[in-house]
Amino acid sequence: MGIRQHIKQWFLPLAAAGLVSLTGLAQAQETLKVGLVAALSGQSAKSGEAITRGLTIAIDEINASGGILGRQVELLRRDDESNPNKGLLAARELVQKEDVAVLFGGLDTPVSLAIVPLANRMEFPFMGVWAAGTPITHNGAEENYVFRVSAVDELVDEALVQYGIDQYDMKNPGMILINNPWGESNEKGFRKALESRDMEWAGIERFEGGDTDVVPQLSRLKDSGADALLMVANVAPSAQVVKSLDRMDWDVPVISHWGPAGGRFSELAGENADKVHFIQTFTFVEDQQGKGADVMAKLKARYPEIQTLADVTPAVGIANAYDAMHLTALAIEKAGSTEGPAIRQGYYGIDRHEGLIKTYQSPFSPDKHDAVGPDDYVFTHFVDGRIVPLDF
Repeated sequence: MGIRQHIKQWFLPLAAAGLVSLTGLAQAQETLKVGLVAALSGQSAKSGEAITRGLTIAIDEINASGGILGRQVELLRRDDESNPNKGLLAARELVQKEDVAVLFGGLDTPVSLAIVPLANRMEFPFMGVWAAGTPITHNGAEENYVFRVSAVDELVDEALVQYGIDQYDMKNPGMILINNPWGESNEKGFRKALESRDMEWAGIERFEGGDTDVVPQLSRLKDSGADALLMVANVAPSAQVVKSLDRMDWDVPVISHWGPAGGRFSELAGENADKVHFIQTFTFVEDQQGKGADVMAKLKARYPEIQTLADVTPAVGIANAYDAMHLTALAIEKAGSTEGPAIRQGYYGIDRHEGLIKTYQSPFSPDKHDAVGPDDYVFTHFVDGRIVPLDF
C-alpha cells in the first residue's frame, strides 16, 4: 500500500469520529487539483508561461465539458527557479499538502530528475511536458509513475545528427554541452547516434549556465576541425555560444536541441540568433488550420496580450502541456479515481485522442511512457522573434 493510501486510511476514521470537519471534507472535494512545478521566473520564465497557458486552455475546455469525474479542475503552480532542490520541495508541498492528483513538470531536466524518485516512491503520477532527459521516463523503476508528452534526448540526438548530415554534409561535429545531467544525457545520445553511423567527432566541450564567454571551448573545437556544432543548453547559455561565435568570426552550422525556445533567446543572442536551427514538437504557423486554429483563437481570447505568433513563443510548451492535460483527463476518467496507481493504469488504457501535436494511438503502455516520438519533430529557427519552421 502506498504512502498516500496510508495517510487516507489514518485520516478517514478521524473524520468519521467528528475530529475533522465533514464540511471541510466536502469543500476539499469541490475541485480536482493538478500541480505544476516549472520555471516561472528568470531567463526561462517564458517556458513556464507557455506551459501554464497550454494547461489552462485545456483545463478551460475540460471544465466547460463537466470537468473530470464530475469535478472542476484547478491548477496550482509553484516556481522551481530552475533549481532542483526548490523543485523537489515544491513537488512535496503540492503532493502532500495540496493533494494534487497529478504533477506536471517544466523545462529543466535536473529539476525533473530530482522529482522522479519521489514520484515513484510516493506513487503519484508525474507528467513531463518539456524536460527531455532520457532517464526521466527511462528511470529503471519497477513501477514507473513518470510519463511524458515531450521530446526524448536519445531520439532527439538521432534526429539532430541526421539533420546535420542531410543539411550540411556534416562529417566531424563538435559537441558543446551544458555541464549538468541534461548535457550528460545528450552526450550519451550523440555518441550512440554517431557511433551507429561509424562517425567520429571533433571533441566534446562543456560550459556552465552562467558562463559569459565560451570562446576557449569553441576554439578547441574549431582547431580540432569541427564542421558543425551539436549544441545542448537552455536560453541564456545558448545565447552566449552565439555571441562567442560572433567574437571569433566563426561561421559554423549550429544544430541545437530545443533549449533556445524556452525564453528570450533571439533578444539575448543578437542578430545571428536565426542561424541556430533547433528542434520542436510543434509550432504555430500563419493561416493555421484545424485544432491549431481553434487553440490559437482560445489563447487570444484568454490572454489579450497575445496578438501575433511571436506572442505564443515557445509554442512547444503550449502544445505539449495542452495535449498532456487532455491525456491526463482521459486517464483519470478511465481510472474512475484520483489514486496514483489507478491513474497510472488509466494512462495505459487510453486508446485514441485527437491532440494538437498529433492524433495519439495508445500513447502509453507499461513499456512506453513517452507519447511523442521522432516522427513528431520539426526543425525551426527564430525570425523576428518568432519560431518559424524551416523549409527544405
